[in-house]
Amino acid sequence: MTPETRQQTRSYVQAAAAVCEDKKGIDTRILELDPIDSGLSDFFLVTSASNDRQAIAIADEIEDRLKKDFGVFPNSVEGRRLGQWILLDYVDFVVHVFLADRRAFYDIERLRKSARPLTPAEFDAELKAALSAKTLAARQKATAKLKPAASKPAPKPKPKKAVKKTAVKPAAAKSRAAKPAAKKAAFKKTPAAKKIAIKKSPAKKSAAKQAAPRKPASKKKKR
Repeated sequence: MTPETRQQTRSYVQAAAAVCEDKKGIDTRILELDPIDSGLSDFFLVTSASNDRQAIAIADEIEDRLKKDFGVFPNSVEGRRLGQWILLDYVDFVVHVFLADRRAFYDIERLRKSARPLTPAEFDAELKAALSAKTLAARQKATAKLKPAASKPAPKPKPKKAVKKTAVKPAAAKSRAAKPAAKKAAFKKTPAAKKIAIKKSPAKKSAAKQAAPRKPASKKKKR
């Protein structure tokens, strides 16, 4: 039996036990049977009635409630006519409605020593706990789906390659040091050279004027 089917069977047993409590059944017990010893059924629901009419009323109400609420019908019904021991067989669980003296005579609880007896209140508490655990698991699963996927860790930066520093040769160092000195020297010489050029330029111009041939004076036309 799958967990879902077993949970559904528990709901049927819970509803049948509630009918026994509503109809004033006496000493209602739920026997959770040992899977090895139980055969096909998983639960026995046992209750007592003070007379045959009450026993029949309890059995009829259980059958009607399960049919209306769950659409479930018993596989077989026995003992309804006499009302001393009515058996409703739902395969996965069996309901036993006894008259008080018949229950003491057959002592079905003693025959099922390996079964775990539970009151309807204890059975309800276990069923509620199982349902809440199932609901919690479903919520956690839904929440996990809604959460965004975990971001991938950022890749580690690649280590930078060490740049090899080339040693400067002594000759190259001297040439580099000589260049600024030469520039400074050239800069210092330029003003003097400009002064010389300025001084020489008028003399050159006068010499050029003396060397140039004079044009003959134009004769004035006689009137």
